[in-house]
Amino acid sequence: MSIDFELEDGVASITINRPEKRNALDAEHYEGLSDAWSRVRDDKDVRVAVITGAGDKAFCAGADLKNWVGREQELSDLWLTQKGQLLNRGLEVWKPVISAVNGCCIGGGMTLMLATDIRVASENATFGLAEVKRGIIAANGGTQRVMQQVPYCIGMEMLLTGDSIDAETAARWGLINRVVPLENLRGEALMYAHKINANAPLAVQAAKELAVRSHEMTLTEGLRMEQMVNRILHNSEDTKEGKSAFAEKRKPDFKGE
Repeated sequence: MSIDFELEDGVASITINRPEKRNALDAEHYEGLSDAWSRVRDDKDVRVAVITGAGDKAFCAGADLKNWVGREQELSDLWLTQKGQLLNRGLEVWKPVISAVNGCCIGGGMTLMLATDIRVASENATFGLAEVKRGIIAANGGTQRVMQQVPYCIGMEMLLTGDSIDAETAARWGLINRVVPLENLRGEALMYAHKINANAPLAVQAAKELAVRSHEMTLTEGLRMEQMVNRILHNSEDTKEGKSAFAEKRKPDFKGE
């Protein structure tokens, strides 16, 4: 049982490795996942990350309810908003994150996926926000991101019934990018990762941040932010390298500088 982390050629692979529990997250695994996201954020050698679950049955079944429900917590913990931060809890990670959904993706697994940028799912994947069936709500962004990412009535159906949808339905509503056979899932996710990794890291991170913050800004503010960021990037070494590579008809060697 662990959160596995591998880094190769700029691509970090994170695996929730608890298949005997459908990769459900107890306190130990939440802490490990928080550490993994912090490394993705802070390690300059990481340019893009891929998150998946071990085995072929589940991406992540969310929080391990036996470990969490009824657990005593100090009221003061409610204001420790930066403790144990997660991608779906608000940790700012501007490097792109790709989810490879290999089976059941419910509860906290679903809210984790909703916080990723590109999503590939196996044909046996299912998606649901089942918390209301257990007397709780879909937290860590569950009630927020799903309403931003699907039509109102679809989001409400998922939140209020707690029922799951299959991969084809998720693709039809735009929750995932594509559906592939299970044996092709990792390769498809890595295809996206390598395409992104070939681009200028600073520009990629800037594009992600601006896109995410567009939900919080007016169009006028967003346009101005684009101008400011582009002006900054024009002075980067990567922009000079991109220009030289284009003129010399070669592949650019971006450094993230």
